[in-house]
Amino acid sequence: MLDLNLIRTQPDTVKHAVRVRQDPALVTKVDEILALDQQRRDLLKEVEALKAERNLVSKEIGRMKDAAAREAKIAEQRRVNERIDALDKQVAEVDARLFDLLSVLPNIPDPRTPEGAGEEDNVLLKTVGEPKTFDFIPLPHWELGPRLGLIDFERGTKLSGSRFYVLQGAGARLQRALIAWMLDLHIRQGYTEMYLPFMVKSDIVFGAGQLPKFRDNLYHDAEEDFWMVPTAEIPLTGLHKDEILEPGALPKYYCAYTPCFRREKIAAGRDVRGIKRGHQFDKVEMYIFCRPEESDEALETMREHAEETCAQLGLTYRVKQLCTADIGFSARMTYDIEVWAPGCGEWLEVSSVSNVGDFQARRINTRFRREAGAKPEFPHTLNGSGLGLPRTLIAVMENYQQKDGSIVVPEVLRPWMGGIEVIR
Repeated sequence: MLDLNLIRTQPDTVKHAVRVRQDPALVTKVDEILALDQQRRDLLKEVEALKAERNLVSKEIGRMKDAAAREAKIAEQRRVNERIDALDKQVAEVDARLFDLLSVLPNIPDPRTPEGAGEEDNVLLKTVGEPKTFDFIPLPHWELGPRLGLIDFERGTKLSGSRFYVLQGAGARLQRALIAWMLDLHIRQGYTEMYLPFMVKSDIVFGAGQLPKFRDNLYHDAEEDFWMVPTAEIPLTGLHKDEILEPGALPKYYCAYTPCFRREKIAAGRDVRGIKRGHQFDKVEMYIFCRPEESDEALETMREHAEETCAQLGLTYRVKQLCTADIGFSARMTYDIEVWAPGCGEWLEVSSVSNVGDFQARRINTRFRREAGAKPEFPHTLNGSGLGLPRTLIAVMENYQQKDGSIVVPEVLRPWMGGIEVIR
C-alpha cells in the first residue's frame, strides 16, 4: 500500500510509476484518489466544526433557565446531530472508496529498476557457467521422466485433470531431497525455518499484495474464507500482522517450504509441456524483515543466497534485472535467476528475488521501534524463491542425464537419497 501522504504531495511521481509499469489506466485512479482525499478532508473539517458547535451548545443548554428557549435549542441541536450523522456516513463511504483505490495501486519502482515495456527489456547481468554439452541428444524431462518411471502424467491427469502429474519412486524422493537440502542450506545461511499453514485468511492475502489484483489466479474456499497459498511469501508476510517489533528484533530472516496453488491463467499461450507450469507445485521461500536502510544490502544478500543454491547444484544459471513492466505488483526491484535446461532447450526461471520496501508492511500493519519509546516505523520486506520446484527438478534431471538414459544424483543431494547415486 502506498502512503496516502506520498500520493498527496508527489502525485506526478506516482503517475510516472504506473506509466512505466505499462498500466496507464491507473493514472486516472491517482486523480480520483486525490479528489476523494480532498473531499474527505472537507467533510472532516465540517464535521469537526459541527461537533465543536454541539459541545458549546450543550453547555449553553445546561445553563438556560427558559424552558421554551431550551426546547427550541434542543430541537436545533437535533438537526445538527442529524447533519453530523449524515456527514459521518459520507466520510465512511469516502474512506471505503479511497481504500479500494489505494489497494489497486502498485508499488513505485526503485530508481535503479530499468524502464521497459515488457520482458524483452529485462537486463541480463551475468551468466555463470556454460551450458553443458552432450555427445548425445539430451532428452526433455517429459520423455526422460516417464522412461525412468519418475513422472506419471496419465495418472496425474486421471486424478486431477490437465497440468497435474504424479512423481513416483526416485522421482518423488529426488523432489523431497531438493526441498530438504535447500531448507538446510538456507538455515546455514542464517534463516529460521518456519512450517506454515497452507491456507490463510483474506486479510493475509491482501497484506501480501495478492488481493485484489490476483483474485482470479488464486484458489479460494468461500465457505470458510480460506485461500490456498500461491507461495509461502503470503503467510510469511502475515507472521507479524498488527505487531510492533521491539528494538533489536530486526532483521528477521525466515525460510519455509510450502506447496503452492495457482490457476496459472497467465500461462495461456505459453509452452506448458511437461511439469514446467502446473496448478500445484513446491517451493522453498526466503523472506526478510529489516530496517529500511538495510534493505538494499539485504536484496543483494538474498540474491547471492539464491545463486549459491544454483551453484551448489552444479547448474548453469544467469541473473536478470527485471524492468518496470515486468516486476511484480508489490516489488520495487527484482532479480530473476534462470537455470539452463538442455532437454527443453531453454532457460527456466527458478527464483525471483525482490525488495518490496514498506509496501507490504503498510498493508499488513507490521511496524518496529528503533529504540524504547520511539515512534513505530514500517520495516522493509524482501522475498525470494530458494528455489522453486519443479523447474529446479527439471534442470537437475536434464543436466545430469547420461547417454544410457540414467540420471546421476548431484552429490549435495545424496544424503537424502538413501544411497542412490544414479537413477536407472
